[in-house]
Amino acid sequence: MTPNEAPTRAPELGRLLIDRGWMFACAESCTGGLLAAAMTETPGSSQWFDRGFVTYSNAAKVEQLQVNVDTLERFGAVSEETAMEMAAGVLSAAAEADLAISTTGIAGPDGGTPGKPVGMVCFGFAQRSAQGVTTRAMTRIFEGDRAQIRHAAVAFALATAIDLIEPR
Repeated sequence: MTPNEAPTRAPELGRLLIDRGWMFACAESCTGGLLAAAMTETPGSSQWFDRGFVTYSNAAKVEQLQVNVDTLERFGAVSEETAMEMAAGVLSAAAEADLAISTTGIAGPDGGTPGKPVGMVCFGFAQRSAQGVTTRAMTRIFEGDRAQIRHAAVAFALATAIDLIEPR
């Protein structure tokens, strides 16, 4: 999927959410609101989009999403552990949401390390059900400049959410 496909995937995700009677919310770090923007570009998105958090700093992740300070210290902000806690924190803060996505990564051009290169993005997915909240995480490394990495992360998040809801 190319970054330009993200706007076409948001309405598709919206239709799946409506079909299930679900609401969506997100928490973004490296994508800085682009995921929420892609969702709300769709007319009628208020039927399935609840809210978005931009939690760029560690303090915001802790304060708004209840990410554990120990998680940040042990694994770092860019980690699957943090991404899962961010996604679960969204569902805790947004009682109406049934599905949440989080993004945390290194969009560059600086900030990469040998273990966490520029382009590395960790995604958290959380789903509420009668049994409680289920979380999972994935990490991908995207190529390109800062804008390309951020847009590719949004496209990946949307495509993965669609696949999780309706596996092909």
